[in-house]
Amino acid sequence: MKQHVAFALNIIAIGLFIPGITLPMFALNMEMSALLNAAGISSTLIDKELSILNTVQELWEGERFLVAALIFLFSVCVPILKTILMSLTYFTRNINVRRNLSQFVSAIGKWSMADVFVVAVFLAILSTNHADTLSQETLTLFGFTLGIDISTQTLSAVGDGFFYFVGYCLLSLLASHIATSPYTLKRLDSE
Repeated sequence: MKQHVAFALNIIAIGLFIPGITLPMFALNMEMSALLNAAGISSTLIDKELSILNTVQELWEGERFLVAALIFLFSVCVPILKTILMSLTYFTRNINVRRNLSQFVSAIGKWSMADVFVVAVFLAILSTNHADTLSQETLTLFGFTLGIDISTQTLSAVGDGFFYFVGYCLLSLLASHIATSPYTLKRLDSE
């Protein structure tokens, strides 16, 4: 019975994984405005939404290969491998193969926590909203004094992809725990 529950949770988890890596994980908006006496100019410097896959792509195109590869490995490859192996465990009838697959899934389960860590650090850095910063400068030109106020504002927000990815991580961990628990493995031996 527990193996059926673990398999069902695994299927639901993979259903959350796909939007978790394709939908925007966060949104970042940075604006700068300058006020010259009474006239104002405003410009958007950055306005983007990035998913895990878009982030990997941007890092790769920016030639930050190691970071791109690590995020891709821990956030995409390890979860897919873990899901495939858990599915094989469910469908395999050979008890020794099941036990070995379960032990391997349990071993890589520790590595699958790295994706949660990467996303948490990534969002912690980018999720800090910076209130307006104001710099007041005075410029004297041909005897005229001009007051220039330059301000920037950075806003970031968590996107839907974050919630899907967290849902995937939690359900996947629960499914792995149920599938690799000693009780479930003992039941497999008795079948």
